[in-house]
Order: sequence, then C-alpha cells, then structure tokens
Amino acid sequence: MFVSDPKEVRDADVSAIAALDEPTRRRLYDHVVRRPGPVSRDEAAAALGLARQTAAFHLDRLADESLLDVVYERRSGRSGPGAGRPAKLYRRSAKQIAVSLPDRRYELAGRLLAQAVEESAATGTPVREALHRKAEELGEQLGEPDGADLFDLLERYGFEPRHEETGAIALDNCPFHALARDHTQTVCGMNLHLLRGVVQGLGERGYEACLSPSPGHCCVRLEPVA
Repeated sequence: MFVSDPKEVRDADVSAIAALDEPTRRRLYDHVVRRPGPVSRDEAAAALGLARQTAAFHLDRLADESLLDVVYERRSGRSGPGAGRPAKLYRRSAKQIAVSLPDRRYELAGRLLAQAVEESAATGTPVREALHRKAEELGEQLGEPDGADLFDLLERYGFEPRHEETGAIALDNCPFHALARDHTQTVCGMNLHLLRGVVQGLGERGYEACLSPSPGHCCVRLEPVA
C-alpha cells in the first residue's frame, strides 16, 4: 500500500503545489487542464498572450513537478519520411497531489475499512475483526526492517512521536484525526492494531502499543515493556 517513502512523497507534493504559486505558471496549468486534448507550446502561448519561450519554460517546469504529462504527436496527420518531428504536447497528469498539515492518512483508513467490509461480505467475518487483522497485517509490512527504527518509522508516517521521561513514546499527532473523533472505537481500534503490527514487523521487543486516549494526541502510546 505504501510504495514510496511518505516523507519524500509529501516533500514532492509541497514542491508541486509551490510551483503553482507563480501566476503565469498557474494560468498555463489551468489552461491545459481545461482543454479536451493535449496542448502545444504554441497553442498555450497564443491563448495566454505569452512569448513561446516563456510558455515553454513554465510548461516544462509543470512537467518536472509531475503536474503535467508530456506526450508527442504529429499534428500534420502524415507519417513516414518528410512528416516532420512530433510536436511536444502537454496534458493533465494522472498524479494526485495533496498536502495536509498536520499529516493525515485518510486514504489509508479508507482502504483498510473497504478491505474489511469486502472480506466480511465474502466470508461472514465480523467487520471489526477483519479490520483489526488487515490493520495489523499492514503494520507488519510497514515495520519490515529497512534500516529505520521504531521512532523514525513513526515520524515517517506522521505520528509525531515524542520520548517521555517514563520511557514511553507519546504520539502527538493522529493521522486519522477527523475519523477518530467521529468514530472513535472503530478508528482507534484500527490504529492500535496497525501500530501493534509495526512493532511486530520491526521485531521491537522494548515497546508495546497500548490504548491511552488523551486530548490533542493519538489514542495509542508505545509503552516500555517491563
């Protein structure tokens, strides 16, 4: 479910959104995504009253940020020798970009809940039982050793961990905040099993995930094992 490092993905998304802060670039992006087909540099420049070089620079920057895709087509309708070089065209990228501060993981929760509902419908397993199992399985996958320790992994996935004097690790951010507020028992149970899976996947014997609700914090804490 997680292919890339979440921090790297978030940094790339922030960079992409920042690229749209430049007014000319934003106008070009809006023009391209509103067109029914790919747009050439000349077409974009003429539509917005820009120099071709200016349009090309900003369109390429949008492509570099994965906001636009580049395709090549021959607009003459001819092929073979003498048909000319294919034109460089731009169209909306299929990439989805979202930035949330504090870090939120609602898509992850949605996927786990959908998987649990599907398994329940197929097997008759209670939805909550299926959800806990799916969450723990995913946590184990996230925790498979890749050089990160427990604290680093929690930071990577937006939990904002903090060491306490007691030796526990408090989690100052809940990636599922709005869902946990409205569906506390379901979402906090899912989160507990997710983090139990992370601990298990890392082979971490020094901590255990425990429910410990506290206002403004994640409902789970990592308590030291006596």
